[in-house]
Amino acid sequence: MTDTSPSPVQSVPDHPTVLAAMRLAGRAPSVHNTQPWRWVFDGVGLHLYRDDDRLLTSTDPLGRQLVISCGAMLHHVRTAFAAKGWHTDTTRLPDPDRSDYLAVIEFRPWPEPPVGVRARASAIDRRRTDRLPLHAPTGLSQLLHTGRMLVTPHDLVLDLLDESARPKLATASEHAAAVRRYDLEYQTELHWWTGHSGDPEGIPREALVSDAEFARVGVGRIFPSAPHSARRGTLEDHACLLVLSSQRDSVTAWLHTGEALSALLLECTAAGFATCALTHITEMPSSRKLIAGMLPHPGIPQVVIRVGSVPDDELEAAPTPRRPLVDILTTRYE
Repeated sequence: MTDTSPSPVQSVPDHPTVLAAMRLAGRAPSVHNTQPWRWVFDGVGLHLYRDDDRLLTSTDPLGRQLVISCGAMLHHVRTAFAAKGWHTDTTRLPDPDRSDYLAVIEFRPWPEPPVGVRARASAIDRRRTDRLPLHAPTGLSQLLHTGRMLVTPHDLVLDLLDESARPKLATASEHAAAVRRYDLEYQTELHWWTGHSGDPEGIPREALVSDAEFARVGVGRIFPSAPHSARRGTLEDHACLLVLSSQRDSVTAWLHTGEALSALLLECTAAGFATCALTHITEMPSSRKLIAGMLPHPGIPQVVIRVGSVPDDELEAAPTPRRPLVDILTTRYE
């Protein structure tokens, strides 16, 4: 007799699916491209741990930007698995006795994820951090509407700063750079993680901008300068400035900030915009207070995001490197 009973529904992704999703999600952005995360898949759940060996002790002594980076990776992972037909149930900070244990994901089949999720997943490989001058974005109202819908579940608020904010933030950027110009530990850390091509981590030399190019942007972290060039000619930066803010400053808020940032960056990419996330402005208490005063509501600024458009005839920039999957993912099957 032929068995005609339906096959049991698979309860967890198989090994090839896990590897493919994690390889894609590894494109998540992180501070200085440090990629400060470790993942363990035990055959049932996927566990996220912070990698404190990659903590920027001078730039980020409290680990705020490290956790935001891990949150961005967490959202990238959930998005990548959703595109492969898996719903992810996430528990954040599952063990109060382990500060390095940030989240655990469990799975349910999800045959028909929303179109928007698939679009954001397809944008993962195309997303870049663009530190060059940008044209003003068009269709911004729709992006803001969608972006606010995406960040609200994370208890984050998304605001658009008006044009009067640009010179103030440029001054805040200059002030932050001046304060740290002679900070030997900060400068050593910065040079360790930037300007080295061919490494699987850090910001490669080709992703940096020259002094002349940065002068037309103004709002950004000052990295070691690239060789002199004048890409995008005389284009002055007209990117809009968005702010993600939270009600609290806690590990949970930082993790959610990273998730909301990831969703916003991928939505921008899917809509054809270029982006550059900035956390250096919120490293200094004075700059944080300045940005908070620009918001139409009480809140703690976590990230500023430049959003704009690149010239139509420009070729796509090369992707920045990522660590091999074997370095960030351990699989243990019972």
